[in-house]
This record gives sequence, C-alpha cells and structure tokens, in this order.
Amino acid sequence: MSIKITGVGSCIPETRVKNSDFLDHEFLNEDGTPIPGENELIIRKFKKITGIEERRYADKNLTASNLASIAAENAIEEAHLDRETLDYIIVAQNFGDVKYKNTQSDAVPSLASRVKNYLQIKNPSCVCYDVVFGCPGWLEGVIQAQAFIKAGIAKKCLVIGAETLSRVVDTHDRDSMIFSDGAGATVIEKIEDENDNGIIAHESATYANDEAFYLSFEASYNQELKKETRYIKMNGRKIYNFALSYVPQAMKTCLEKSGYGIDDVSKIFIHQANEKMDQAICERFYKLFDKEMPAGVMPMSIAELGNSSVATLPTLLDLVKRNQLENQEINKGDVVIFASVGAGMNLNALVYKI
Repeated sequence: MSIKITGVGSCIPETRVKNSDFLDHEFLNEDGTPIPGENELIIRKFKKITGIEERRYADKNLTASNLASIAAENAIEEAHLDRETLDYIIVAQNFGDVKYKNTQSDAVPSLASRVKNYLQIKNPSCVCYDVVFGCPGWLEGVIQAQAFIKAGIAKKCLVIGAETLSRVVDTHDRDSMIFSDGAGATVIEKIEDENDNGIIAHESATYANDEAFYLSFEASYNQELKKETRYIKMNGRKIYNFALSYVPQAMKTCLEKSGYGIDDVSKIFIHQANEKMDQAICERFYKLFDKEMPAGVMPMSIAELGNSSVATLPTLLDLVKRNQLENQEINKGDVVIFASVGAGMNLNALVYKI
C-alpha cells in the first residue's frame, strides 16, 4: 500500500501585474519617510534579488475560497474521484477570504467548509478544516492527510493551498511586489502499489522564540492611514538568514529518513519565496552532502507568478506535471523533495516517489 497524490489541480489567476506597474507607487520606509531613489532603481534591485518579473492577481469577483474550489475541481477530475468519497478537505490559508478592496478578513465558516459547499458535497462524514501554518501550510496539510490515512481514519483527502495576498499588502511597502494570488489542490489517497511509491518521509518544525514575529500583521508605513488596518509585513533579512540556517538541514534529515541518497533526487520543489534565497537553500543542501547542485533540479515559477504563499508548491507541481515549465518534467519512479518555510517560523520537508 502507498499514500499517493492521485490528482493535482491549480487556479492561476489571469490578471498579470508587471514590475512596471509599480513605477507610480509611493514606497516608504518603516518610519514613513520616502525611500530614496527613483522607483525604477528600486524595482530593478527588487528583480535582481527576488527574480520576480510579474505576478498574478485574482479577479475582483473571486476570493481565496473561490480559487481553492476551482483548483479542487481540477484535482478531483484528474484523480477520477467520486467527491462524495472524500474523508477530509484541508485548506491551508493565512488570511481567510478578503473581498476586493475590503480590508476585513472573513474565515467563518472555514474556507474548507466553503469549498465543500461550492463542490456540493453532501456527505456529512467529509470533515473540513483550515490550516494556518504560514507558507508551509499546504505541505503540512499533506503531512496531516498522510497521518489520517496511516491511522485508518481516512482513505481519501483533498488538500488545498489558497491565498489572495494582493489584498493584504501595504502598497507603500516595496515588499508588496513579492506577493500574489493563486490556489493549488491535491487528492491524497491510499492505493495498491507494489513499488513503494508516494510519500516516503517528512520533517516539520516550528521556531517561535526569537523567530515568531519575523512575519506579522502590522500597520501601513504610511503614517496618515488608519493604524487599525493591518497588512502583511516581514523582516526579509532575518527570514533569509533563518531559511539558510535551518531549511537545508531539515531537507537533509528528511532525505536520510527516507532511505534514499542525494544522487537519487530528481527534483526539489521549494516554496517560491525568493529566487536568490531558494537557490542558496538548495546549494547549501547539496553542500551538506559534499555535492554541487545539478542544473535543472529546482523548477521555478516565481518569475511569472510571484509568491502566492501556500499555493506555490501545489501550483508548481501542477505546472511541471503538465509540462508547462520549459525543460522541466517528472517521470514515474522519480524521487523528489518538497520544502517550505514561512510565518511561525515554520518549516517542513517531504520526500516523495512519483
């Protein structure tokens, strides 16, 4: 028996927002003073560090739970699944449903319950709940689904990551250019498999002493705006150093648990947070094995899609499975690693055999 991803689906919004669309923004420091220099220079430096050229924003009529439902439909279709047989719907999210040009978050009922409603699943034994675990939320949901299946509590789970970060950013913060919207969904099932494929090993951790508030919800840098309204804020330098210090080791521990070696790894699906940071994490991971990182081992979508938090990993997987990324593919028998880091500070890794 194996616990496998039998269906993957995504919802990538159609609206493209290019870096040039930020040329007329008023970027401010934390104390409200203007950031010196022309916006063109600020944006050029941003692109060099993050690799982001454009990002996707959700249609004004859609919320995170709408995106989640569309992605779920696609995953269910690929899995050839009777939706009434789902035991769990787990939705990873961090800000609930935020309507267009509305600063209030709505997470009651849970986004998972909303998805069940949109999917018109009538089975009351299909249990729904949300996971708030920062950017690693989708991967943590997969780990939880695996635990339910191993324990005999469930046979089939739907795990989704969905977010509309464009609606919780401070437009006066240059970090606002990082964030985007999207959703990705996966069906996790227990199936007959003689090849021991599927989920092999995982590793999770939370560092919440000095690190808990590296990402937080704070007031705008514009001192004239209402202080009661909060926006996503992050200490980029501390997050960068944290990720490089802890994520490579978590990936190594996870791989060692799996019984596979570094040369068995075909792909690393890493949370699309920052191109420079992701590259450094993977290079350090390989150095732990005294190896150089092979070319093409790390698929990237951040240049076109930005950072959609919990949605980056499942949408990246979907793109590669559908051969939508140039020179990137996965094949049956490939050993891949998923890894993520984010608010909490939380991190996780998972080894999976296709």
